[in-house]
Amino acid sequence: MRGRLFALVVLLMLPLGTGCSNNAVRRYVLETRNRQGDMALANDNYQDASVSYRLALRIDPKNAHARAGQVAVQIKLASQFYRKSDFEDALGALAVASKYDPQNVRVDEIRSEIEQARTLREIVVANYPTYRENGQALRRSYATLKGLSNRIVGQLQLFDFTYDSSHLTAALADSYALGEEVNRNTNRLINYRQLVESGAPELGKKGGALAPAASLLPLP
Repeated sequence: MRGRLFALVVLLMLPLGTGCSNNAVRRYVLETRNRQGDMALANDNYQDASVSYRLALRIDPKNAHARAGQVAVQIKLASQFYRKSDFEDALGALAVASKYDPQNVRVDEIRSEIEQARTLREIVVANYPTYRENGQALRRSYATLKGLSNRIVGQLQLFDFTYDSSHLTAALADSYALGEEVNRNTNRLINYRQLVESGAPELGKKGGALAPAASLLPLP
């Protein structure tokens, strides 16, 4: 690090009247920015990587390394935003990527996927406004199954050195409980899919339940 700083100081001290010295400084800064971008990208620090490549492109807008790096960063950012359902930010990142590589097939594929997901979300929200809360509750219910499964494994491991069949009895009881919980969650999942696809029943003016809205999503 000190060596690079010393080299930069030496370059800056060269006579500024010569084009050679100016070009050397620009080249050094450009390479430094690209290295910083590469390191940040390798460490999944996409924001810093984007800044480094952007600074490199200010020095040389046509630099192939910086352009490719910026495209890679923006694809990573778009994927992160997509997983969080931040569709607008994801599409914004892809717009930046397209600026530097308009023919990138991967960018077009991700954009198409995100736009489709955004449309489907609008349909789901219109059909079933509380889908998110119910989906989270369903995930929590499935997460509890891991605890039962671990208890069964633990009882089997205990039996391996105690040879006490009471551990097998406990494992069997937990296994029955696990099966019952799986069945309950399966029924909840079936109901959840039906509500997402067909819409939650609406209440009539007198409080009576109406038939679910017609499905707007294709059946699997």
